[in-house]
Amino acid sequence: MEVYSKSKPMDVNGQITKVTWKIEVLSDVHSKSMDVSGQVTKVTWRIENFSTIQDKKLCSENFTVDGNKWRILIFPKGNTADHLSIYLRVADSSTLPAGWSSYAHFGLAVINQFDRELSIAGVATHVFNVNRADWGFPLFLPLTELRNPKRGYLVNDACLVEAYVFTDRSIGFISHELIVKTDSDKLKTKECDCVKAAMDNQRTTSTKAVEITNPSPTPPYCQIMAIEPEEPTEEDMNTFFTSLESKLWSSNTIFSREEAKEALAKVEKALNMTPVNFYDSGKLSPLKHAFKILASFDCSSTTLTIEQKKELFAMEESLKELADRAAKALQDKNFLTEKESIKLTITHKLDRNLIRYKEVESEVKQVEKRLAALHVQVEEAQKERENMLAEGKEIFKSSKEMKMELEALEMQWAEYEAMAKVAEEEESIVLAEWGRIKDFISSIKGKI
Repeated sequence: MEVYSKSKPMDVNGQITKVTWKIEVLSDVHSKSMDVSGQVTKVTWRIENFSTIQDKKLCSENFTVDGNKWRILIFPKGNTADHLSIYLRVADSSTLPAGWSSYAHFGLAVINQFDRELSIAGVATHVFNVNRADWGFPLFLPLTELRNPKRGYLVNDACLVEAYVFTDRSIGFISHELIVKTDSDKLKTKECDCVKAAMDNQRTTSTKAVEITNPSPTPPYCQIMAIEPEEPTEEDMNTFFTSLESKLWSSNTIFSREEAKEALAKVEKALNMTPVNFYDSGKLSPLKHAFKILASFDCSSTTLTIEQKKELFAMEESLKELADRAAKALQDKNFLTEKESIKLTITHKLDRNLIRYKEVESEVKQVEKRLAALHVQVEEAQKERENMLAEGKEIFKSSKEMKMELEALEMQWAEYEAMAKVAEEEESIVLAEWGRIKDFISSIKGKI
């Protein structure tokens, strides 16, 4: 396996190394809208031998953000469509307790290895839970574009995928611009636990690719592991704790003042959080117990009235409802961010189409010039042809007349021969008479 690293492009011998899996924490990412900086987890996944992948879907290594494990999920041949599909997935969703959820603001990208700014990127927000453990883009990139060697998304049969994950609801750091223009070396990066898979298996570092015998299209870390029979199922655990909770609530447990103070402190701590942060904290169940303690606490000087107890129970439900509403409001608010990313992607594609259209327009003009020149040549050739045809017609006409004249001569040829014969005889007679007269004149010349 070769390893690629932007931060360490060469080893001590000057040989290029390629990293197939890398995680970084971008610690100086700036939010222009809120004028604050923070950390974004960046994952780089280089998929070699991409065209040989036979499996329908492919998963990356796990990576951790704020205590939760995530992974990238792709469908190399598309998920029900002729497009590359790509998602962010909770890695261990089957082992998470009921009610677990986590907000994530994330970006996924297929990097253009010719020009990074031509990379295809999508940005989204989602509240992940046990039942909705993945979220992403089913129509991310047309397979025809992906496989076109001139586009730069597959180079030497390798695809470069990046993910950016941030889990604080109050700030939105991730954008299309961050993804396509990020420079890891300038963002004070620190490498995490990720290079392990690539580095542990690295045999050599050279400029020549290492040949892998019978490469598996799906790495072993993506295989589904069977659950041992003795392990409890998620349904078993949910049933047990629901029953336990009901039993505890129905019991007349007596709580001490210290427990009441601790419960009150927990409620106050929760109220000091924003509704969104409280929603993300997953502290609703402990808070429910704290409300029970406060409602059940009985001391001669601090006994609560029935109305106050009812109000405490109502507050518990109200807090949950308010947190849910705040989370939904933020999600709706971040919906615009997602649409802005889609708008940027479409605008980028339109820019490329405009550039190509102008190129085509220029090429069409060049072809039209050549056609115009050829048209002039064709017109001249047609005129020359017409002149030659006219000359041919004149030749034909005169030849036809001469042929008719020849045929007429041939028809009178015998008569002409007879006339010539008579003429020859007449000529002989004339010459003879002419000579006689000449001789006579000569004979009398001496006498005169």
